[in-house]
Amino acid sequence: MLFAPDVEVALISAAALANLGPGDGRLPDVAALDEFVEHYRYSGERTRDDAELRAVRALIPTLRRYWELDDEAALVDYVNELLRAGHALPQLRKHDEWDWHLHAEPPGAGLAQRMLVESAMAMTDVIRAGELDRLKFCADEHCDNVVIDLSKNRSRRFCEAGCGNRANVAAYRARQKQAAGG
Repeated sequence: MLFAPDVEVALISAAALANLGPGDGRLPDVAALDEFVEHYRYSGERTRDDAELRAVRALIPTLRRYWELDDEAALVDYVNELLRAGHALPQLRKHDEWDWHLHAEPPGAGLAQRMLVESAMAMTDVIRAGELDRLKFCADEHCDNVVIDLSKNRSRRFCEAGCGNRANVAAYRARQKQAAGG
């Protein structure tokens, strides 16, 4: 494990949310947001309304920017800006199945603010560990999804949308065609 478990979950969920894309229908309603929240184990109070859904959708380009910034200094400035905007107040918490870990959102923060602050806190660990090369874009030339590479050997190249499988199938077919003399 490269980062603490809660940090890894925050990084993975930030990438997943960044990959939803504005208006592409993958977060179409509150029920889809409920599934996302449950899948990535976000805790805390929820309003489960359209305002909450709009606030989370509005985070998509904000989170995607982590991958778009091309140097450490710019990313540090951006993360610090988000921590200030989210009124980050680091504190230890223990809840659900999680042992002691850091939360930084203020008491009573809404879901979108919690998502923002958790992702920014996770990025502080990426920056402090000197692991910015783990922030990648999908290697599929037809995909613009982001990837958080948490593999030991930094070998992850494709996003979670099936691009790696499609690339493997295409490579297999090309080898078969070449072996058949075609």
